[in-house]
Amino acid sequence: MEALPNLLADAPTLTALRRDLHAHPELGFHEQRTSELIASKLREWNIPFERGLGKTGVVGILQRGSGRRAVGLRADMDALPVTEHNRFEHRSQNPGAMHACGHDGHVAMLLGAAKHLAEHGRFDGTVYFVFQPAEESGGGAREMLRDGLFTRFPMEAIFGMHNWPGLAAGQFAVNPGPAFASSNEFRVTIRGKGAHAAMPHLGIDPVPIACQLVQAFQTILTRNKRPLDTGVISVTMLRAGEAINVIPESCELRGTVRTFTAEVLELIEQRMAAITEATCRAFGASGELQLLRGYPATVNHPAESEFVRQLLCDVMGAPNVHTFEPTMGAEDFSFFLQEKPGCYFVIGNGDGAHRATDHGAGPCMLHNPSYDFNDTLLPIGANVWVQLVHKWLAT
Repeated sequence: MEALPNLLADAPTLTALRRDLHAHPELGFHEQRTSELIASKLREWNIPFERGLGKTGVVGILQRGSGRRAVGLRADMDALPVTEHNRFEHRSQNPGAMHACGHDGHVAMLLGAAKHLAEHGRFDGTVYFVFQPAEESGGGAREMLRDGLFTRFPMEAIFGMHNWPGLAAGQFAVNPGPAFASSNEFRVTIRGKGAHAAMPHLGIDPVPIACQLVQAFQTILTRNKRPLDTGVISVTMLRAGEAINVIPESCELRGTVRTFTAEVLELIEQRMAAITEATCRAFGASGELQLLRGYPATVNHPAESEFVRQLLCDVMGAPNVHTFEPTMGAEDFSFFLQEKPGCYFVIGNGDGAHRATDHGAGPCMLHNPSYDFNDTLLPIGANVWVQLVHKWLAT
């Protein structure tokens, strides 16, 4: 805990930095100002860095001693295409973009740790500070890997931390194994036969077929998938027709499929395709399924998860460390964990009480236009990063 006093002294600076990031959000692969700000801070603290991985990503490199061990710490830095409802001074200045998921706080915590380690760190080895673009869409982690992240920066393991509203501020949660689900998009196209709405017998209406499919897809989860396996099929869009007195020629269903395993995803895809084809044929129409695989499931490695759990217990006390209940949300840190050992854990953001004035309605849930990161977490999260580096490179 020796880092904490210095980090508490830096808290006003980190808060100002975080609020500056919040006021200037940038969408995935467009984080030009954000990456320039990160680079300027690393330069100020004499931390070497490289830019351009995944288009706008930044990797800081801090080496001490002659040790060959290395660890990676990741912070995502992109914003969401959300119009902010808050009215406080540091609200978004970029219309249609908002840090509604706390990536501004993630960047500030990692920069706080980088500053402390550059000025006070006593370790033998290398720390890579990975500032990743486009987590919300585009798979920035995958793009950084394609640009050689793990070959150019040969770390043994990589760790990530995300804020979590609803968990008490400063408490933590970690889970070995699946933490976030895979996220996959589907499109079902139904081709019928257009007709006058007053003479439906002369056409083949794709809309009732679509309604049948929406219901039938749910039977995959209740009758084809093992009850102990997890899966979600959500039909979120239905597009059909251009006029109220015309039976449309075609109809389109779109939505997402989320699972924790590739096997369950393959089962769902096979059954959705079969149900689509057979149901459409039964009504005299034709139909097809397209499923686009997105982010894979985020599956923490057991040894690294236990390392994080023990570290958090040592730093924060066991009563402040919980088991994370897996969520069906998705996270592209999964691409890193497919290639390197590591762990993705969460820090509590509280219940929203930190938003004292000038905020919108509702709790500070992620992806909410009234969300704001809890600045009291900045020295706490930065301290966890510092202690993780010292413990990892000392083992």
